[in-house]
Amino acid sequence: MMKIETTEPSAYPALLEIWEASVRATHDFLAEDDLLELKPLILGQYFDAVDLRVAKSRTGELLGFCGVSEGNIEMLFIAPQARGTGVGAFLAAHAINSQGATKVDVNEQNQQALGFYQHLGLSVVGRSPLDGQGKPYPLLHMALG
Repeated sequence: MMKIETTEPSAYPALLEIWEASVRATHDFLAEDDLLELKPLILGQYFDAVDLRVAKSRTGELLGFCGVSEGNIEMLFIAPQARGTGVGAFLAAHAINSQGATKVDVNEQNQQALGFYQHLGLSVVGRSPLDGQGKPYPLLHMALG
């Protein structure tokens, strides 16, 4: 059994570790310099810019997190040991049902994420050639419906 909770800034370093491990496992297209450039932004700005929720095990172990802003899932990352166990679907369902999320942007090169969100009922409704930082990592815009 797992639970979803809000979190405090004191948990951000642990969440950043989950983010980095997850990105390294799923975003093999991302250049190392780009990953290193993102880390301080996530820690210093992005966590505070979203309605951030964490998934924890019965024993309090952090399993993953999801951040929603203006109906958009801005971040959803799962600890490596929890991948494939339903944590991502649990967090996404919470984001949709309790936080009003109806859309998400996915890196086009991240076929795992694309399939995951399609399985949850989201469809591709658009594409941008650059990511939010203006880097050449195309984004697929997905929405429920």
